[in-house]
Amino acid sequence: MLEILSTLGRHRQLVIKLVQREVLERYRGSMFGLVWSFMHPLFMLLVYMFVFGVVFRIRWGVEGAEDIKFGVVLFAGLIVHALFAECLARSPGVILSNPQFVKKVVFPLEILPVVTVGTAVFHLVVGFVILLIFNLIAHGTLYWTSLLVPLIILPLIILGLGVSWILASLGVFVRDVTQVVGILATVLLFLCPIFYPITAVPESLQSLMYLNPLTLIVEEMRNLVIFGGLPNWKHLFLYYVIAVCVMVFGFWWFNKTRRAFADVI
Repeated sequence: MLEILSTLGRHRQLVIKLVQREVLERYRGSMFGLVWSFMHPLFMLLVYMFVFGVVFRIRWGVEGAEDIKFGVVLFAGLIVHALFAECLARSPGVILSNPQFVKKVVFPLEILPVVTVGTAVFHLVVGFVILLIFNLIAHGTLYWTSLLVPLIILPLIILGLGVSWILASLGVFVRDVTQVVGILATVLLFLCPIFYPITAVPESLQSLMYLNPLTLIVEEMRNLVIFGGLPNWKHLFLYYVIAVCVMVFGFWWFNKTRRAFADVI
């Protein structure tokens, strides 16, 4: 753990520069540039609102039945999934797409997955701003508990970092990992109470839903932002412990296997 903190602290400026480059290159050459980081989640939100709010008529226990209120509840879950899904999707290829860094002994390869997570966090922040705006329009108020959102997102970021280190390593040796994580991201999306309330799941299966690493975070995000409640500190503490363990294992695994990267690539 101390080695992880030391690595992140020592290379923090390089990580920031690489995240900035990653974000800018993603939208470079497009007419609207960074505006797409706002437009894309808005377009997807409208599509999901129509399909699940108008066609399937799914509703949560919120006052009123306006589509915009449904959209807020839906979007709170989507931005959480988007963070983890981006880590899953981009991590397996992060080493393969930067072979020039692999051959440079002095370059800290372990920060490449950190850059992937940092880029995902940037898009999460953009989505969270949109969520607050929509929530203000829908309910006419913002709860002070929204300030606690970083506390519930941080363990997911820690978990995502550990998973990214693992996938970045595995992606070098097993190219099929990219295909597997695509399926996994979809499974996590639909086996999480994003498009439906968890009460819609049979009571005997609700506890199994929490095996999905997104379920607790999605539920707490809605609780803090939309309903103004406080987090379940006991569950959140346990989540932190598991996330830190995964991160430490991921860092150890990445450093153990990195010596063979150059040979494989």
